[in-house]
Amino acid sequence: METLQPDDPRELGSYRMLRRLGAGGMGRVYLARSPGGRTVAVKVVRPDLAADADFRSRFRHEVEIAKAVSGRYTAPVVDADPEAPLPWLATSYVLGPDLTDVVAAHGALPARTVRALAAGLAAALQEIHAAGLIHRDLKPSNVLLAADGPRVIDFGIARAVDGSRMTQTGVVVGSPGYMPPEQALGKDVGPAGDIFSLGAVLAFAATGRGAFGDGAVSHAALLYQVVHGEPDLRDVPPSLLGLIRACLQKDPAQRPAPAEIVAALAPQGVEGVLSDWLPSSVASTIATHAAGILDLEAPAAAGFGPAPATAGSPTPGYGYPAAPGYGTPAGGTPAPGYGTPPGGTPAPGYGYPPGPQPGTVPLGAAPAAPSASSSPSRRRALTLALGGAAAVVAVGGGAAWWLGSAGETSGTGTDAAGGGGSAQPVEESFTTPPAGVAPQPLWRKKVAEDSTSSAVPLLTHDGLLLVSGDPLVAYDVKTGKARWTKPGICRPGAPLLFHGGKVFLADGDYDGVLVAYDVKTGDEAWRSRLGKKITVEDTIAIDDKNVYVTATDYSDSRSATKYRTAIAAINHTTGTKVWLQKRDWGTKDYDVQGSVLGKYLVYADSNHNLTVRSTATGAQLWTKKIGDDWSRRPTIANGLVFLPGATLRAVDADTGEVSWTLSPNGRRGFKNPTVIDGVLYVSDYDGGVWAVDVRTRKRIWLCDELEISGPEMFAKTGNSLYGAAGSLDGGLVALQARTGKLRWTYTDSDNWGEPWQVALAGNRLLVSNGPEFYALAAV
Repeated sequence: METLQPDDPRELGSYRMLRRLGAGGMGRVYLARSPGGRTVAVKVVRPDLAADADFRSRFRHEVEIAKAVSGRYTAPVVDADPEAPLPWLATSYVLGPDLTDVVAAHGALPARTVRALAAGLAAALQEIHAAGLIHRDLKPSNVLLAADGPRVIDFGIARAVDGSRMTQTGVVVGSPGYMPPEQALGKDVGPAGDIFSLGAVLAFAATGRGAFGDGAVSHAALLYQVVHGEPDLRDVPPSLLGLIRACLQKDPAQRPAPAEIVAALAPQGVEGVLSDWLPSSVASTIATHAAGILDLEAPAAAGFGPAPATAGSPTPGYGYPAAPGYGTPAGGTPAPGYGTPPGGTPAPGYGYPPGPQPGTVPLGAAPAAPSASSSPSRRRALTLALGGAAAVVAVGGGAAWWLGSAGETSGTGTDAAGGGGSAQPVEESFTTPPAGVAPQPLWRKKVAEDSTSSAVPLLTHDGLLLVSGDPLVAYDVKTGKARWTKPGICRPGAPLLFHGGKVFLADGDYDGVLVAYDVKTGDEAWRSRLGKKITVEDTIAIDDKNVYVTATDYSDSRSATKYRTAIAAINHTTGTKVWLQKRDWGTKDYDVQGSVLGKYLVYADSNHNLTVRSTATGAQLWTKKIGDDWSRRPTIANGLVFLPGATLRAVDADTGEVSWTLSPNGRRGFKNPTVIDGVLYVSDYDGGVWAVDVRTRKRIWLCDELEISGPEMFAKTGNSLYGAAGSLDGGLVALQARTGKLRWTYTDSDNWGEPWQVALAGNRLLVSNGPEFYALAAV
């Protein structure tokens, strides 16, 4: 940004020039302000081009296109005079840099920011396509990043969907590396062409480099890669990989539509995912720049001279237009007066300030601007804006208003609408996202670090989600709001067992009893003591009759160091003891995890013992040592206990003898399996997921296309199988249950190295990752 020079205009129309923003092949760009206080960017055409009838026609075309698109995430025209002696075009000013500058200054953007960027750009393409237009030049320099969302700019080469807009014979429009293959080949380009460009932009944002090459590669090589090569998607986060691959399909018919992307990434509205979406360093830069812009005053009024006849090098800045280029000639050299300016890099683009503009229809609800009489001063507005990352001031007509809400510190807010308070309930209508696109959190929560273990056990019941920790909290699965909270009753990481409207917890640290709490209210229903000298230590498993617990029996000891560990069954309706059995001395270990099915109670301990007992009497059927890679929660189905390891072993629950084994066929061994509806799902240590028929022992399918480590917990609804991976390279995957084909992957880098878990509650997935948990649409 530079001060005005003697030959710069001081006024154009009703706008006072404040600073020179830059220059390009068509003229100069100025920062200006209207009489009402609206800050705008004004393009002024060079005198020699103004005398060119063909150029005037093209400039009218750009004005016409820009006026046709006036959505929330695009750049509408504020004012223009294409018939003036020096034609000019005024657009509202965006307080934000373009994507190219951001990546150059700050590197690749985090996955959370890129997902929000994808939602905002897809919404922009919805607006553009709804106006009957195709952008045809979506690239990083044509994407501005404002605090409340991205803006798509520069419609200099846009055309109508019906192809009626003018083009120039022998000109290849678009930017190599970002144009779709059909555009590079000179074929007809439809709206799906913009989706390909979107995928390339997102790949650049996520990796910091072009998917098909960078500036060091010739235009011809870039075009060849676009048409014939595969994109370089190394370093793209797994949660974004499927979406970007889908957008970059060579066949336009295989690319998702903008509405599908918006529905998948922002089911509760785009504005919600764009709350506090930028990294703090970028947001801070924008806020600092905003302070200078809002305090600018125009130089002393004076006459204005002619616009300059020669173009200078562009000056980096925020929110101002690139020099319009109407395409690159087939030979690769920009035509005189068009395309890239002499400096080689177009000036950063322009757009409009945060907030809905007059005559626009934003996607989702938008707050109204206060009246001019109640509007704070420009400096006051800025002070309020800098008070929070999501409170962004927009200046227009002398008024200021604020968009967004800071929400929760974890990122997405407590309510479906993205903020706190009185959000109205929204009727849910989840749609299946396009291939490779993961649904985004409907809400997310983060428990206090000192209130939970790194693995948060989840329990869902009747619209509630209970999260183990102190305090024990029941959340509404629809809104994420706490229904009730009970401190001092649940140690962090304690297993949660549910049956008959009650949740059962061992109070081993205090009274040594089993306590039942009402799930809906959190009130205590009853507590059960096994005996004066018998302490309940922990819960193991639950069935239709009993809760099974570990206990310590001091009744036959002669000293405080002599005691026996025990297993007990307690009726969960009455709280009375059903049976109590002492454990073998060799299995004296409190760290026990177990499962129950029919007549079998199966449990393992950290001393690597596997034990099977009768649920009716507690009699021990057998116990034996198992491998040291055991994960200690046994899986039982069809009278078989399944043991992971170098091979998958199915052990007869009555005898302990191996019934059958499954070889990994040259792959590394198996993790702990899950059995659902007669199908055993298990991951191997090479990242593959197997589906095996429990009855016939035959492999149904093997999925070997995951970008994360193999899941260790599975849940299924309809034809969708969901898997939660372990702590390293973890995340959530959705597979087609019948074929094993990967549908999408969801990851989050906020809690890297923490384990993932998944549970189902109606049409929602409840997912935990360390101390943070989310609700996602089960689609």
